[in-house]
Amino acid sequence: MTDTLTILRPDDWHAHVRDGAVMRAVLPFTAKQFGRAIIMPNLRPPVTTTARAEAYRKEIIAAMPAGADFIPLMTLYLTDATDPHDLAQGFSQGLVTAAKLYPANATTNSEHGISDIKKIYPVLERMQKLGMPLLMHGEVTDPTVDLFDREAVFIDQVLIPLRQNFPVLKIVFEHITTEEAAHYVAENGGQGTLGATITAHHLLINRNAIFMGGIRPHYYCLPIAKREKHRRALVKAATSGDKMFFLGTDTAPHVDTAKECACGCAGIFTASCAMELYTQIFDDANRLEKLELFASRNGPSFYGLPVNTSKITLQKGACEGIKPILTEDGHKITSFAPLSPLSWHWI
Repeated sequence: MTDTLTILRPDDWHAHVRDGAVMRAVLPFTAKQFGRAIIMPNLRPPVTTTARAEAYRKEIIAAMPAGADFIPLMTLYLTDATDPHDLAQGFSQGLVTAAKLYPANATTNSEHGISDIKKIYPVLERMQKLGMPLLMHGEVTDPTVDLFDREAVFIDQVLIPLRQNFPVLKIVFEHITTEEAAHYVAENGGQGTLGATITAHHLLINRNAIFMGGIRPHYYCLPIAKREKHRRALVKAATSGDKMFFLGTDTAPHVDTAKECACGCAGIFTASCAMELYTQIFDDANRLEKLELFASRNGPSFYGLPVNTSKITLQKGACEGIKPILTEDGHKITSFAPLSPLSWHWI
């Protein structure tokens, strides 16, 4: 039995660190757990230009704990009016790493997102030439499509046609939640132009968890958790070692007053215990030997970046309870708590 596990320092290829007091409260957890993180741009107002991305990066660096060895990788929020020249300049200068496509009104702060993907074909053409990754929130927003089917419909209606029109565009299908998505990426991601991130919470819960004994707002996220068969398919994909699947927490903090209300926000905060969660998942699947691929190697390979050289170590044994955190202005942020106790912790 393995009692300790040492792997190359992991990266988070999908993280929300917000801004202001919330950012100052949550950023230390991501900076401790990961060497780098792709920073999501859906602030209010969104990060739509290279200048704004550069300013946001400076805000993040200013909020980092002293001595933190962490690199924020910035992204641009695509809109119907995105300037291809600004985007290309930011990528060429190393100020932005990727661009994020939110379908309009698909999730938190996405009201400025894309209304029709054809409107940004000139932007996508430029990205394809540059080798700049496109990060996609993979859901359709047609109100006639059932909430639990929106990812599968996205594959047929959006992703497949997009990849036919832009065959060498690098695409990350973010926070996949379905068997259909896992199979599609496994079957089509071998050429290095398609990858997928998988969250810890989608690996741990199915949709029943949201309604156990009442509505559980801290298990509510978008894309929403699906049936048990989908969770199992995600675990199989994540623990396979296949290079197209890599770690993206989609840690998405909200203060509790925004979660625990009549119309609560979507988002789950996992940064405080991310690697403990992933290690538990891989241990439960008897695939600990594949964790370094998923957490530390596959993401850098897709993005064309070197792996981290430092290492982290976790130990098997009782893990302290996951406690809420407080912002400097007194708001509580509840961390994701798995349905069963964790048995791995940092040393």
